[in-house]
Amino acid sequence: MACVLTTACATAPEIEVDVATPVLETATTVPPTWTPTATVTPLPTNTPFYTATATLIAVAAAPTETPVVVCNRRFPENDLLILVNRDFHLSADYEPTDLVLLANYFNPRVTLNYQTRVREDLMPPLIEMIETMYNAGLQPSIISGYRSYQQQQIAWDKWKNWYGERAENLSARPGTSEHQLGSTVDFGSPTLQHTFHTSFENTGEGVWLLENAHLYGFTLSYPRDAQEITGYEYEPWHYRYVGVALATELYEAQLTLTEYQLAQLPSLCLNQSEQQ
Repeated sequence: MACVLTTACATAPEIEVDVATPVLETATTVPPTWTPTATVTPLPTNTPFYTATATLIAVAAAPTETPVVVCNRRFPENDLLILVNRDFHLSADYEPTDLVLLANYFNPRVTLNYQTRVREDLMPPLIEMIETMYNAGLQPSIISGYRSYQQQQIAWDKWKNWYGERAENLSARPGTSEHQLGSTVDFGSPTLQHTFHTSFENTGEGVWLLENAHLYGFTLSYPRDAQEITGYEYEPWHYRYVGVALATELYEAQLTLTEYQLAQLPSLCLNQSEQQ
């Protein structure tokens, strides 16, 4: 698929995604604020920011029944609904087979010149959602998508170094992150210089996503005041694709994805306590 800005996309440097961490409003010790190091090329006002014909994917793929295995050896294949948290792990070797580069679909205003990848299934609804937001006068960026086990290890080490034991509630250990699924996206806003911050909820992009992301199949994984359920503090930028039907059901019922997964999906692996 052709890129909108062919010269920019062809020459964009391969920048290693910085899996640095949000600046937390409640933190007592604030780590260095992360900002994108890439130079974002200004675009003419009449230049479209995406290229592709978008079609909504209405229903997420049904979970695939697999034999019971130890959680840290799981390969979820194309399962969009698999539960991943500190108890239900992924194999360190797992990587989705259908990852695509966002730079092939969006220009640098969206990608910030990062070499971010996500699963191909996400692209039609993601393109349509981003297009709608830009047409509404918003300027969302995509700060992070798929992260390998090794990239999550780097992120976890930073959290642990900065926050000690509190890191358990702020970041996922390697193998326990939804980002390894390739179906999770972290959004940014120019209001915050495309950084991770809980104030994202007050930006135009954050407000719009909270009210409309479900229409495109995305659900907020870690809502405010849901830490006892999800295990993690509030992340207003972190959305996971689960399909329009389920995302809408969760939105209307005000349920977290974790609640649905624990109640509706079979436990297809043995967690840490069950191995003992």
